[in-house]
Amino acid sequence: MHRLMKVAGIRSLRGYRRHPGFQGGKSADVAPNTLDRAFEVDGPNKVWVTDFTYIRTHEGWLYLTIVLDLFSRQVIGWSMKANARADLVLDALLMAMWRRKPKGRVLVHSDQGIQYTCSDWRKFLKDHNLEASMSRRGNCHDNAVAESFFAQLKTERIKRKVYPTRNEARADIFNYIEFFYNPVRRHGNNGGVSPAKFEEQYFMKLSGV
Repeated sequence: MHRLMKVAGIRSLRGYRRHPGFQGGKSADVAPNTLDRAFEVDGPNKVWVTDFTYIRTHEGWLYLTIVLDLFSRQVIGWSMKANARADLVLDALLMAMWRRKPKGRVLVHSDQGIQYTCSDWRKFLKDHNLEASMSRRGNCHDNAVAESFFAQLKTERIKRKVYPTRNEARADIFNYIEFFYNPVRRHGNNGGVSPAKFEEQYFMKLSGV
Protein backbone atom coordinates (compact mmCIF):
# COMPACT_ATOMS: atom_id res chain seq x y z
CA MET A 1 0.00 0.00 0.00
CA HIS A 2 2.83 2.41 0.85
CA ARG A 3 4.50 1.74 -2.54
CA LEU A 4 1.25 2.38 -4.44
CA MET A 5 0.63 5.59 -2.52
CA LYS A 6 4.17 6.76 -3.27
CA VAL A 7 3.75 6.07 -7.00
CA ALA A 8 0.44 7.95 -7.03
CA GLY A 9 1.91 10.87 -5.10
CA ILE A 10 -0.47 10.32 -2.17
CA ARG A 11 0.61 10.89 1.41
CA SER A 12 -1.44 9.93 4.44
CA LEU A 13 -2.40 12.75 6.81
CA ARG A 14 -1.21 11.99 10.32
CA GLY A 15 -1.41 13.85 13.57
CA TYR A 16 1.55 15.07 15.56
CA ARG A 17 4.02 12.65 17.02
CA ARG A 18 3.27 11.51 20.55
CA HIS A 19 4.10 14.26 23.03
CA PRO A 20 7.18 13.24 25.07
CA GLY A 21 5.56 14.45 28.30
CA PHE A 22 2.60 12.04 28.18
CA GLN A 23 2.88 9.21 30.64
CA GLY A 24 0.47 6.48 31.65
CA GLY A 25 -1.37 6.43 34.95
CA LYS A 26 -0.70 4.26 37.93
CA SER A 27 -2.49 0.92 37.63
CA ALA A 28 -3.50 0.99 41.31
CA ASP A 29 -6.24 3.56 40.58
CA VAL A 30 -7.55 2.13 37.32
CA ALA A 31 -11.29 1.51 36.92
CA PRO A 32 -12.57 -1.58 35.08
CA ASN A 33 -13.34 -1.40 31.36
CA THR A 34 -17.10 -1.39 31.94
CA LEU A 35 -17.85 0.14 28.54
CA ASP A 36 -16.04 -2.73 26.78
CA ARG A 37 -16.44 -1.10 23.33
CA ALA A 38 -20.26 -1.00 23.57
CA PHE A 39 -20.32 2.20 21.53
CA GLU A 40 -24.00 2.02 20.51
CA VAL A 41 -26.21 3.66 23.16
CA ASP A 42 -30.01 3.99 23.08
CA GLY A 43 -30.34 7.39 24.72
CA PRO A 44 -28.44 10.53 25.76
CA ASN A 45 -26.65 10.96 29.10
CA LYS A 46 -26.05 7.27 29.61
CA VAL A 47 -22.43 6.99 28.46
CA TRP A 48 -19.91 9.77 27.96
CA VAL A 49 -16.38 9.29 26.66
CA THR A 50 -13.51 11.67 27.28
CA ASP A 51 -9.94 12.11 26.15
CA PHE A 52 -7.43 14.86 25.49
CA THR A 53 -4.98 15.76 22.78
CA TYR A 54 -2.48 18.52 22.09
CA ILE A 55 -2.29 21.23 19.46
CA ARG A 56 0.93 22.86 18.28
CA THR A 57 1.30 26.66 18.47
CA HIS A 58 4.30 28.96 18.27
CA GLU A 59 3.72 29.76 21.95
CA GLY A 60 3.90 26.09 22.90
CA TRP A 61 1.39 23.27 23.25
CA LEU A 62 -2.35 23.84 23.69
CA TYR A 63 -4.08 20.89 25.33
CA LEU A 64 -7.68 20.07 24.42
CA THR A 65 -10.04 17.81 26.37
CA ILE A 66 -13.47 16.82 25.08
CA VAL A 67 -16.41 14.99 26.65
CA LEU A 68 -18.61 13.33 24.05
CA ASP A 69 -22.04 11.72 24.46
CA LEU A 70 -21.91 8.30 22.83
CA PHE A 71 -25.59 8.40 21.88
CA SER A 72 -25.31 11.27 19.40
CA ARG A 73 -21.53 11.73 19.22
CA GLN A 74 -22.09 15.34 20.33
CA VAL A 75 -19.28 17.14 22.14
CA ILE A 76 -20.98 18.25 25.34
CA GLY A 77 -17.94 19.51 27.23
CA TRP A 78 -14.50 20.77 26.32
CA SER A 79 -11.55 22.56 27.85
CA MET A 80 -8.36 24.08 26.43
CA LYS A 81 -5.32 25.01 28.52
CA ALA A 82 -1.58 25.53 28.25
CA ASN A 83 -0.92 22.55 30.54
CA ALA A 84 -2.24 19.01 30.96
CA ARG A 85 -2.92 19.04 34.69
CA ALA A 86 -6.07 17.55 36.22
CA ASP A 87 -8.11 20.76 35.92
CA LEU A 88 -7.93 20.40 32.13
CA VAL A 89 -10.10 17.28 32.18
CA LEU A 90 -12.19 18.34 35.18
CA ASP A 91 -13.25 21.60 33.54
CA ALA A 92 -14.45 19.71 30.45
CA LEU A 93 -16.45 17.32 32.62
CA LEU A 94 -17.86 20.23 34.63
CA MET A 95 -19.08 21.84 31.39
CA ALA A 96 -20.75 18.58 30.39
CA MET A 97 -22.51 18.36 33.77
CA TRP A 98 -23.65 21.98 33.55
CA ARG A 99 -24.98 21.55 30.02
CA ARG A 100 -26.68 18.19 30.41
CA LYS A 101 -27.71 18.02 34.07
CA PRO A 102 -28.16 14.23 33.91
CA LYS A 103 -30.88 12.80 36.14
CA GLY A 104 -29.45 9.28 36.30
CA ARG A 105 -26.06 7.72 36.74
CA VAL A 106 -23.69 8.27 33.80
CA LEU A 107 -20.83 6.00 32.79
CA VAL A 108 -17.74 8.10 31.97
CA HIS A 109 -15.10 6.28 29.94
CA SER A 110 -11.49 7.43 29.63
CA ASP A 111 -8.01 6.05 29.20
CA GLN A 112 -5.60 5.41 32.07
CA GLY A 113 -3.81 8.76 31.95
CA ILE A 114 -2.76 10.28 35.24
CA GLN A 115 -5.44 12.97 34.89
CA TYR A 116 -8.10 10.24 35.06
CA THR A 117 -6.56 8.17 37.84
CA CYS A 118 -5.87 11.05 40.22
CA SER A 119 -7.87 11.56 43.40
CA ASP A 120 -9.50 14.81 42.17
CA TRP A 121 -11.02 13.02 39.16
CA ARG A 122 -12.25 10.08 41.20
CA LYS A 123 -13.77 12.37 43.84
CA PHE A 124 -15.57 14.47 41.22
CA LEU A 125 -17.13 11.35 39.70
CA LYS A 126 -18.21 10.05 43.09
CA ASP A 127 -19.71 13.38 44.15
CA HIS A 128 -21.74 13.75 40.92
CA ASN A 129 -23.17 10.24 40.48
CA LEU A 130 -20.77 9.37 37.67
CA GLU A 131 -19.24 5.92 37.20
CA ALA A 132 -15.70 5.51 35.91
CA SER A 133 -14.75 3.15 33.10
CA MET A 134 -11.26 2.95 31.62
CA SER A 135 -9.64 1.51 28.53
CA ARG A 136 -7.23 -1.34 28.90
CA ARG A 137 -3.67 -0.13 29.17
CA GLY A 138 -2.20 0.82 25.79
CA ASN A 139 -5.39 -0.04 23.87
CA CYS A 140 -6.63 3.06 22.05
CA HIS A 141 -9.43 1.09 20.37
CA ASP A 142 -11.25 0.90 23.71
CA ASN A 143 -11.85 4.66 23.37
CA ALA A 144 -12.19 4.71 19.60
CA VAL A 145 -15.01 7.26 19.40
CA ALA A 146 -13.04 9.97 21.20
CA GLU A 147 -9.97 9.12 19.14
CA SER A 148 -12.08 9.40 15.99
CA PHE A 149 -13.23 12.90 16.91
CA PHE A 150 -9.64 14.08 17.32
CA ALA A 151 -8.72 12.52 13.97
CA GLN A 152 -11.58 14.41 12.30
CA LEU A 153 -10.61 17.67 13.98
CA LYS A 154 -7.00 17.37 12.88
CA THR A 155 -7.90 16.31 9.35
CA GLU A 156 -10.75 18.74 8.69
CA ARG A 157 -9.60 21.83 10.54
CA ILE A 158 -6.05 21.77 11.90
CA LYS A 159 -4.40 19.98 8.96
CA ARG A 160 -0.99 19.91 10.67
CA LYS A 161 -0.85 23.70 10.89
CA VAL A 162 1.05 25.44 13.67
CA TYR A 163 -1.09 28.25 15.10
CA PRO A 164 0.69 31.55 15.81
CA THR A 165 -0.82 31.80 19.31
CA ARG A 166 -2.81 29.66 21.73
CA ASN A 167 -5.69 32.15 21.53
CA GLU A 168 -5.91 31.69 17.76
CA ALA A 169 -5.92 27.93 18.21
CA ARG A 170 -8.64 28.20 20.87
CA ALA A 171 -10.82 30.34 18.64
CA ASP A 172 -10.46 28.02 15.66
CA ILE A 173 -11.16 24.87 17.68
CA PHE A 174 -14.12 26.51 19.44
CA ASN A 175 -15.53 27.41 16.03
CA TYR A 176 -15.07 23.85 14.78
CA ILE A 177 -16.83 22.26 17.77
CA GLU A 178 -19.68 24.69 18.38
CA PHE A 179 -20.43 25.99 14.89
CA PHE A 180 -19.54 23.05 12.66
CA TYR A 181 -19.11 19.64 14.29
CA ASN A 182 -22.08 19.67 16.69
CA PRO A 183 -24.72 21.50 14.60
CA VAL A 184 -23.65 20.89 10.99
CA ARG A 185 -21.29 17.98 10.41
CA ARG A 186 -23.13 14.92 9.17
CA HIS A 187 -22.30 11.76 11.08
CA GLY A 188 -22.63 8.26 9.66
CA ASN A 189 -23.56 6.84 13.06
CA ASN A 190 -26.54 9.24 13.18
CA GLY A 191 -28.04 8.28 9.87
CA GLY A 192 -26.30 11.15 8.09
CA VAL A 193 -27.43 14.01 10.34
CA SER A 194 -25.42 16.14 12.73
CA PRO A 195 -25.12 15.26 16.43
CA ALA A 196 -27.35 18.18 17.45
CA LYS A 197 -30.00 17.27 14.86
CA PHE A 198 -29.91 13.62 15.91
CA GLU A 199 -30.71 14.55 19.51
CA GLU A 200 -33.40 16.96 18.37
CA GLN A 201 -35.08 14.16 16.41
CA TYR A 202 -34.81 11.85 19.41
CA PHE A 203 -36.59 14.27 21.75
CA MET A 204 -39.25 15.04 19.14
CA LYS A 205 -40.05 11.33 18.95
CA LEU A 206 -40.27 11.13 22.73
CA SER A 207 -42.74 13.99 22.84
CA GLY A 208 -44.81 12.48 20.04
CA VAL A 209 -44.39 15.43 17.70
